[in-house]
Amino acid sequence: MSVALHIAIPTLRIFDVPKAREFYLDFLGSAWDWEHRFAPDAPLFAQISRGPVLLFLSEHFGDGTPGTHVLIRMAGLEALHADLTAKNYRHARPGIEDRPWGWRDVSVHDPFGNRITFSEIKDH
Repeated sequence: MSVALHIAIPTLRIFDVPKAREFYLDFLGSAWDWEHRFAPDAPLFAQISRGPVLLFLSEHFGDGTPGTHVLIRMAGLEALHADLTAKNYRHARPGIEDRPWGWRDVSVHDPFGNRITFSEIKDH
């Protein structure tokens, strides 16, 4: 039998569900796929997505560490940048950074200290 890895799903720690929804849905344009709580007053665990990219968001202690960095390889970085800029989100005005190793990046920080970098290889 051979090994076939399929997908990695990072878990990001969050502390405030309305702020998470504002950032991940309204600003980044993700979909809120599902959420789970063991009880109505228990911490939230949720999945969000945009295209094939999945992220878990968790209020559970021990799930993820604030300050996590996730890099998402993509195509269409300038269109994403234009979309984010047009939203005039008061907590983030990301720019495009040209890296000396041939990548172009747009980095944003969520309200919980996590960083998400959208990265495209130049000339793609």
